[in-house]
Amino acid sequence: MLLLIIGIIIFLTVHLIPSFTVLRQKLIAWKGEAFYKIGYSCAAFIGIVLIIIGKGRAEYVPIWDPPGWTYHVTQIAMLFALIFFPAACMPTNLKRLIRHPFLTGLALWALSHLLVNGDLASIILFGGFGVFAIFDIWSSNRRGAQKPDRKLPVYRDIILVAVGIVLYGVIVHLHPYLFGVSAIP
Repeated sequence: MLLLIIGIIIFLTVHLIPSFTVLRQKLIAWKGEAFYKIGYSCAAFIGIVLIIIGKGRAEYVPIWDPPGWTYHVTQIAMLFALIFFPAACMPTNLKRLIRHPFLTGLALWALSHLLVNGDLASIILFGGFGVFAIFDIWSSNRRGAQKPDRKLPVYRDIILVAVGIVLYGVIVHLHPYLFGVSAIP
């Protein structure tokens, strides 16, 4: 469990640095932007590796037993999350509705996984990422993040939804192989 906690702390701390613009600028001024980016990437990579190893090795400590209906809610929420994730990189009208599609997708991913995982390691993992996503949305908005005004052609939204559905299908199919449990009960 300790590796999981250390990994989450490293990964999320690194990803919180851009929220603290003064600290970020001091780090860039200290050794330059290239050094900052390399350090950021290396620390994030170490964090994610520790999270994966730590979650895999974590002892199962049950906290609560998820009711059956939560699996259906999770499946629906994950479809939306997997549409929101690529929306962060694709020019679509979704960004006119949701200012931070990736972070919103991350919050949905975390919350939906908290619904169906009642063990301590899962609560730490998904709770940590959920709190991070909500904080980062708030922090970005506080720094003046704006929604685009420009309307884009609807075909871009159709492509986004298609990409999200394909991602959903791939992840549902690969979930037992990647994470050791089926995404469909």
